[in-house]
Amino acid sequence: MKEIKVLGSGCAKCVKVAELIEEVANEDGIQVNIVKESSPQVMLEYGVMKTPAVVIDNHLVHSGSVPDKKTISQWL
Repeated sequence: MKEIKVLGSGCAKCVKVAELIEEVANEDGIQVNIVKESSPQVMLEYGVMKTPAVVIDNHLVHSGSVPDKKTISQWL
């Protein structure tokens, strides 16, 4: 199971990223555990300067925009 963190303030874009990841994971039959993280300290630990950001298995893979479904599928 992939551990996925969506880093951000909880804004609409952050919520949308979490929803898209869950949707793509369900379509691809991949089990994921999605955690929404809004702590500035956690964001600093990953070097995130723009949100929303996505961390998969403790590796920052994206920040600053809402990724498309194809990109998310490639991550998973």
